[in-house]
Amino acid sequence: MLWPELTWVEKIVRPFLVYLILLVIFRIANKRDMAQATLFDFLIILLISNVVQNAMIGNDNSILGATAGAVTLIFLSGAFNFVAARSRNARDVLEGQPVLLVEQGKINDEMMEQQKITRSDLLAAIRKQGIIRIAEVAYAVLEIDGSISVIKTDDNKQPHDCLPVEIAGRESADKD
Repeated sequence: MLWPELTWVEKIVRPFLVYLILLVIFRIANKRDMAQATLFDFLIILLISNVVQNAMIGNDNSILGATAGAVTLIFLSGAFNFVAARSRNARDVLEGQPVLLVEQGKINDEMMEQQKITRSDLLAAIRKQGIIRIAEVAYAVLEIDGSISVIKTDDNKQPHDCLPVEIAGRESADKD
């Protein structure tokens, strides 16, 4: 009950590999789909966790074996967060980049199609900001978490220091 049946190396390697595989799968998944989790999505997550459970723990149900797996997963999460926080390239690979959907009132249909964003979803995000005319939108950005940020036009000529550097260029305050 206490000691694992598998070797300690296997107890660490199994969750490591499953974590990496799931990271790739979810990274490939559409950003917008990930942000709008429905009951169906919740069920899929639960079922995926059940499916990969045996791959992570094997036939071992020991307390220390489970602890080794959990510690490995927490370590991996922390390590990837550490790397992503210190490297723009790593962050781009692990999390993706924000995507410009609207610029100065013009909808980028190609990007909308590529990101699988419907016009209805975009317009709903714009309305939630109290904007009723697309011409009033300076920028609409699909963020890396799948949400859509909307920035209203203004006459202020100061740099846009809150826009992602990928969109605003070097005038952005994000200098890492």
